[in-house]
Amino acid sequence: MTATPIFQGAATALITPMNASGVDYDRLGRLLDWQVEQGIDAIVIAGTTGEGSTLTDEEHRAVLRFSAERVAGRVPMIAGTGSNDTAYAIELSRFACGLNYDGLLVVTPYYNKTTQKGLIAMYNAIADECTAPLIVYNVPSRTGVNIEPATYAELVKHPMITGIKEAGGNISKIVETASLIGDQAYIYSGDDDQVVPILSVGGRGVISVVSNLMPKRVHDMCAAWFGGNAAEAARMQFEMIPLCRSLFCETNPIPVKAAMAAMGWCENYLRLPLIPMEEAHAEVLYSRMREFGLI
Repeated sequence: MTATPIFQGAATALITPMNASGVDYDRLGRLLDWQVEQGIDAIVIAGTTGEGSTLTDEEHRAVLRFSAERVAGRVPMIAGTGSNDTAYAIELSRFACGLNYDGLLVVTPYYNKTTQKGLIAMYNAIADECTAPLIVYNVPSRTGVNIEPATYAELVKHPMITGIKEAGGNISKIVETASLIGDQAYIYSGDDDQVVPILSVGGRGVISVVSNLMPKRVHDMCAAWFGGNAAEAARMQFEMIPLCRSLFCETNPIPVKAAMAAMGWCENYLRLPLIPMEEAHAEVLYSRMREFGLI
């Protein structure tokens, strides 16, 4: 069965503006509006970049509700609802479905690592309880567990599992996955420096950190590819590599929070165990941002 993609192109894994008092909803609202105005194709709320893991349950739900109401259907909205506690992931996913989110981003379980069979059981259990389609999120550098291509082939048999966010960095595995899943689900790059390579094997876009800073540019790179201009998409990909490196020289979202603060979109505030960026790294990041006229 051919799946329907939740989005095509660039989705921003949005930061959550915060300060010592909590979530800064005024800045979050303005940021959501700007992303839409800049032509972003979709927005992910409360994922890794949005510091979903350190939002309280009350905050997590409030941020999901506020964001859905603010965007009001202007672009597809995807809720970060993953957890290492499957029961909680189901609960949060049901809540997001009740807010009419277009999709759910569900990360592999961290710390209490499971087997490949456990991954299949977990994702099926969540998908069985949801009315919105799931994007399976593989990021082994954070979770300690990697989804194998054969496991993806089993997962996409579920009609509600229609997307894959691959941040494993292994292009060979991604190619193998693409060959196995066909049009049963769609692959999105989870690494900003691998967007065009993944598009070249049938990927549908990227869930991006860089697009926090420049949503139009990341959208345009994907649009160039889908418009048949592979050379232009590759040129834009190459041009962004130094900025990508700076945005990932420390753990995400430390650098992107520093970048967005420099642009006036938020305070450079993170929740422990994350701390603000090292000054030397920040200076390199700001230099890269100046090359794009961002500051």
